[in-house]
Formats: sequence, structure tokens, C-alpha cells
Amino acid sequence: MVNHWQTKHRARGECGSLMTEIVIAMSILVIAVMPMAYSYLNEEKMVRRLYQKAVAMEIIDGEMEILAAGEWRSFKEGTQPYPIGTKAAKNLPPGAAKLTITGKHLRLEWRPEKGKQGNVTIRETTIK
Repeated sequence: MVNHWQTKHRARGECGSLMTEIVIAMSILVIAVMPMAYSYLNEEKMVRRLYQKAVAMEIIDGEMEILAAGEWRSFKEGTQPYPIGTKAAKNLPPGAAKLTITGKHLRLEWRPEKGKQGNVTIRETTIK
């Protein structure tokens, strides 16, 4: 016959092994999930950079079309800041656009204040 003390002792032992299994299972889960969480953060940064690059390209392309259509005549020759007045520019990190006119050659670039060189967007054209 099993007494009350032996039943309690066996239940504690089973509880301890169950707790150990839970801790091991959670450790395995954390080890598996942490790399996925880290890669998600990297992908989020990459997507943000690509989105900002696409926005900058769209803005600079549109502005270059306007300049090439004749607006370039309202600017003097040389390098000067170029105002970007579109609402989409609010989606870009802080930066500035610069227009360079050399004869009939136009160069419009957008450069972020800080960041890698790969984030610079440049468009060039020669007026006919």
C-alpha cells in the first residue's frame, strides 16, 4: 500500500521533470526564433532604404523632365541648391538636391545628409 508521503514525493518528481522539459523546450524555441527576429529587423531596414531610394528616383526623374522641358533657363550656370517642393519628399531622410548646369548639360542629384554613397540619386541630360 502506498502512503500519502510517497504519492506527494512522486508528484514533486514528476513536476520537476515537467518543468525541466518546459525550460528545454523554451530554450530551443528561443534559439530558433532569435535569428528570424534579427533577419526581420535587417529586412525592415533594407525595405525602408529601397523605398526611400525609389521615392528619390521618382522625384529626381520628374524634376529632370521639368528642367529638360525648358525650366532650366530660369537657373544660372554652375552648381546651386535645387528646391524640391513635392509632398513625397517628406518620405525621404534629411538631404538636399543640387542642380549643376554646364552649357547645355544638366545634372540633378539628391544626396542624403548622412548615409552611404549608394543612396545618392543622380540624373543627367544634355539639352538639344
